[in-house]
Amino acid sequence: MTARGSFETANWTPSPPYDDRDGVTLTTVTLTKTFSGDLTGTSLVTMLMATTPVEACRSYVALERVEGTLDGRAGSFVVQHDAASDEAAGDEAGQSLRVRVVAGSGTGGLRGIRGEMTIAAGPGGHSYAFDYTL
Repeated sequence: MTARGSFETANWTPSPPYDDRDGVTLTTVTLTKTFSGDLTGTSLVTMLMATTPVEACRSYVALERVEGTLDGRAGSFVVQHDAASDEAAGDEAGQSLRVRVVAGSGTGGLRGIRGEMTIAAGPGGHSYAFDYTL
């Protein structure tokens, strides 16, 4: 099955860098999301970020607990993000993002959920397509 919709981010809270030298900064950030569409609910995201002197070259990994309703079922699940950008590889070729459900993390009506989410950012905000099985 595929769920589609949009989300908004809020409450971006960066921590002071835990390592900052030679122009490369490592830090943690927390934020919240509100989902609408086929998945409705909220989430809390905690990410580790690496930024470099080259603005287009950065990376993050994150864990996100999503609580809400999907396919008429209420519950929660955790997704893991792995993202990187590399200016030298070109606009699209240098971008990677994988967001997948952590196996065994589903609760309530979402127990047993598996899947991957695609996220797109555009002028109108963020959208998602979530391919999943229950």
